[in-house]
Amino acid sequence: MIEFRSVTKTFPDGTRAVDDFSLVLPSRKTTVFVGSSGCGKTTLLRMINRMVEPTTGDVQIDGGSVLGADPVALRRSIGYVMQNSGLMPHFTVLDNVATVLRLTGAGRRQAHERARVMLDTVGLDQALADRYPSQLSGGQQQRVGVARGLAADPNILLMDEPFGAVDPIVRADLQQELIRLQSELDKTVVFVTHDIDEAFLLGDQVVILDKGARVVQVGSPSEIIENPADDFVAAFIGAERGHRALRVKQTAHGAVVVDSEGRTQGRLLADAADASSASP
Repeated sequence: MIEFRSVTKTFPDGTRAVDDFSLVLPSRKTTVFVGSSGCGKTTLLRMINRMVEPTTGDVQIDGGSVLGADPVALRRSIGYVMQNSGLMPHFTVLDNVATVLRLTGAGRRQAHERARVMLDTVGLDQALADRYPSQLSGGQQQRVGVARGLAADPNILLMDEPFGAVDPIVRADLQQELIRLQSELDKTVVFVTHDIDEAFLLGDQVVILDKGARVVQVGSPSEIIENPADDFVAAFIGAERGHRALRVKQTAHGAVVVDSEGRTQGRLLADAADASSASP
């Protein structure tokens, strides 16, 4: 469990990025921080592994303050995946994935064996192991980044807009891959995004933030969609414009669910379709 206790962060230029933030992030769930640029979500994420130090307040993991931990050891114990993968260009794929293992004392052979397992875990072909990042597609690079973040089997995985730099098709694939991985690995994931649809897709707990990391609403995707806390949330999630309104549409191939713009959101199960057609 991760807990923020009255955390503030003021940068040297006087910018108050986080103003008295308190929240519990449940273990073995995915918590998503979502908000517009500059709202403090990445600052919050980086406080967990002490890449950013709070000005006041405390961040605790399982009841122990991260401020009392050795920063280097703390960072090596927590998985971290960033936008644009952050891979070392002069390392092969295998060496990139094995980086944290090598830093924590694993032998080269042992680290490479684990790295190969992780390539399988994230759906990468073993033939890519000896390639360099520049020889990979953007989606492949991001998968390598996820593999590296998970290689040391951390309990916590931090993900800072990891899919923001890839095209929409690849992004959708990576999102589904993360859902699969979380169902199998059961990590405590903290995910940062500015995309509310991504937040609702991935998050067990979604935290909508305004400037200064002010919590506007926190809850499950269903809770937020069904009961927006205020006009700001309604506007942010598109509820006030009807973007979240769904209806059933009959097609030649069966019933589908479409949004207010007529875009298909999914196919209706047979039982639900029968119930819909039987409704007065």
